[in-house]
Amino acid sequence: MKAKNLTSADNFLIVGFSDLTQLQIPLFIVFLLLYIATMFGNVLVMAIVYANPQLHTPMYFFLTNLSFIDICYTSNIFPHMLAHFFAKGASISFTACLLQAYLFMAMVSLEFILLAVMAYDRYAAICNPLRYTAIMNRVLCIKMAGGTWVVGLMDPVPHTILLSGLSFCASHEINHFFCDVTALLKLSCTNTHTIETMTYIVVALLPIISFLLIITSYINIISAILKIQSVEGRQKAFSTCASHLTVVILFYGCVCITYARPTTAYSMQDNKIMSLSYTVFTPLFNPIIYCLKNKEFKYALRKSNNRMLA
Repeated sequence: MKAKNLTSADNFLIVGFSDLTQLQIPLFIVFLLLYIATMFGNVLVMAIVYANPQLHTPMYFFLTNLSFIDICYTSNIFPHMLAHFFAKGASISFTACLLQAYLFMAMVSLEFILLAVMAYDRYAAICNPLRYTAIMNRVLCIKMAGGTWVVGLMDPVPHTILLSGLSFCASHEINHFFCDVTALLKLSCTNTHTIETMTYIVVALLPIISFLLIITSYINIISAILKIQSVEGRQKAFSTCASHLTVVILFYGCVCITYARPTTAYSMQDNKIMSLSYTVFTPLFNPIIYCLKNKEFKYALRKSNNRMLA
């Protein structure tokens, strides 16, 4: 069948979870509650950090960036998915689909880079505690955060340009709950070798560079922790890194398992299920893992709550 280049006037049909007919209402309620909880948790983190000067430190500065990324991450996908939850053949224009795919890739790239930046921050805090404030000064923090956003937003541009030139046959039905790159590649009837190759390079390059920076930081961190004589001191030092390590393992594991394979090696149904792990649960759990178990943050939260009740 003859391939067709889509224009901004053409539409894709998002399948989502429409095949689960009997579960439409329960799933809608669950995803709506998850979205509300994710937004509330991340907005709360940003508000508490902003309202409490004692939290105006590099670690919490980067955490607010992470929370903002997670807000953009989920808001790029959830509203459209929820709005069309009951619609059969929910449509999205080609331009909107490309924009959604771009924003999704950008947020993933940003999170990879930011996790590496946060690892360096923990390295500076544990390995150079006396020089920490001098090393992680305000100017450097702003430069690191700014660099993260510039690289993260620029990284998916080549992908998006290549995606815009794909040709599609009769079916414009995306078997996913958002415009995922793999779903678009599956749908195209033209040769996607170039895009797949670039995807594998970027999927490998950016996470590997970030991961190597994280590993290097933690090798030095572990070495410094082992030199601490008291058990209590070791536990306190490690506790400041445990949350970061947990999120790194979850995020890297889910993204790599989902995307570090050829598009012919798995079904889109499996891909949809795997995608839920990092599009839904990672942004939801990040505020809990990073902040709600942190004594300093919980104290600031109680303090802010008392001020509102007073």
